[in-house]
Amino acid sequence: MNFKNQHPVKTPFLVATGDDIVETDVLIIGGGVTGTGIARDLTLRGLNVILIEKSDLNAGASGGNHGLLHSGARYVCSDPEAAVECSTESEILKKNVGHCIEETGGLFVAVKGDKENYIADFPDMCKKYGIPSEKIDPKEAREMEPSLSDETIAVYKVNDASINPFKLSIENINDAVSRGACYLSHTRIEAFKIENKAIVYARVRNQISGKTHKIKAKTYVNATGAWAGSIAAMAGIHINMVFSKGSLLVTSKRITKRAINRLRKPTDGDILVPGGVVSILGTTSVRIKSPDNIYPTVKEVDYIISEGEKMIPELKTCRYIRAYAGVRPLVSMGKDNDRDVSRGFTLLDHEKDQVNNLITITGGKLSTYRLMAEKTSDIVCKKHQVSVECRTKMIPLPSTHSGEWSEPGVLVNDPFKPDTLEDPFLCECEMVPASAINTVIDSIKKNGGKPDLSSIALRTRIGKGPCQGAFCSMRILSHLYARGEIMDQTGINDLKYFLNERWKGEQSLLWGQALVQSSLKEMIHCGLFGLELVKK
Repeated sequence: MNFKNQHPVKTPFLVATGDDIVETDVLIIGGGVTGTGIARDLTLRGLNVILIEKSDLNAGASGGNHGLLHSGARYVCSDPEAAVECSTESEILKKNVGHCIEETGGLFVAVKGDKENYIADFPDMCKKYGIPSEKIDPKEAREMEPSLSDETIAVYKVNDASINPFKLSIENINDAVSRGACYLSHTRIEAFKIENKAIVYARVRNQISGKTHKIKAKTYVNATGAWAGSIAAMAGIHINMVFSKGSLLVTSKRITKRAINRLRKPTDGDILVPGGVVSILGTTSVRIKSPDNIYPTVKEVDYIISEGEKMIPELKTCRYIRAYAGVRPLVSMGKDNDRDVSRGFTLLDHEKDQVNNLITITGGKLSTYRLMAEKTSDIVCKKHQVSVECRTKMIPLPSTHSGEWSEPGVLVNDPFKPDTLEDPFLCECEMVPASAINTVIDSIKKNGGKPDLSSIALRTRIGKGPCQGAFCSMRILSHLYARGEIMDQTGINDLKYFLNERWKGEQSLLWGQALVQSSLKEMIHCGLFGLELVKK
């Protein structure tokens, strides 16, 4: 289903009440899928909302996952409660967020050497918890997916799908803003003012202008994922966060039609998810001390491929164009193995911590973001004495033009319009024309942001193709100058930052064609243009 937005996106504004204080019903901290989902849910219930994000949309775990919409089968043996949540939410999202989802279907595949007890228990566990699954013959499965290993010994078909987290957040915040919410990107919270067991206001700083102001809300929602503990600490509250890094690889082509899971207890390198014209292979679970400045290592890349090739041999020799990492925001219950920590979400009303108007939501899955938003919004509404029930179960998420270009491998123009002087392709790998870039620039500005290469890349497919920004970066930067969005030397720093971020995803898989492509990019930007990139 593709529901077009019937109301224009409003330009957000702040109304000061004196002493540089802005008032609202709810201040949401964190611009991932959960934060944007809460913003939409609350505006549908009639509350005034401001959402702030220290960087930009999906800067954390929401932008560092494999995009698998879980059927629940992956967790049916290890975490049945999370499995049921995933199964239920998956069906709701397919109905109401269909334009962000590709219903690929999925297979759980066992190969020789996998534990027979797990294989035998799997169908009964699925049946016990209401997770649809169907046993199919391995020979039939290889006809459906020719890339599967000849060593395949058992296969079950499930209702997995692929979901675009970037489009999801864009559409959620666009709908929230159209209903009166305000989104402030690059706005970091610096402190809470607390009196009489309640937050009086939050002091925030715009990291582009450097200006500070105070936001006074009746309720504050901490939806910062892996940074939930840091925000709670500002209010004198301790949350025992566990940081689990997961690394993933992007192939240069789509290898399978369906999502493929290894039929075993969840571990590393056992998921392949199709996403448009590419596939995403992962993941790992590595305990880290901080969620900041993370990137995949060569060791992780090698291990993911060595495990993945056991179920899909082609993964050993195919071309990879990028690797990236995200941090799972887990709340520890004293377990040493991060895989054993529940993938369910943690919702905390901090009244018990003597801060009556602060709520924290963290953990969970991309697949359960809507449920997390609903349960959080229920608590907010109870505090505000609002009796309106959640409407995101029934009301489809509208599609907006600014969200269309985040989808991989899809030509939005219909019928197909060739490259022209009036509307040239600025990104040839993903065929993104200047008109699409203009739409995204306008959307960023309407939401109070500053358009640059990184913010445009979050909302489109630029820089995500085989060249990894070698050519489109300069074209789009020039386009920004031509439009007057950049007027000085800041464009050079913008270009350096953008290419450095691309480099983080390339450095751990430099062999074959990927090495050739990366060397070409370095020759162009460092050798010809004289840029000095910081390779970390």
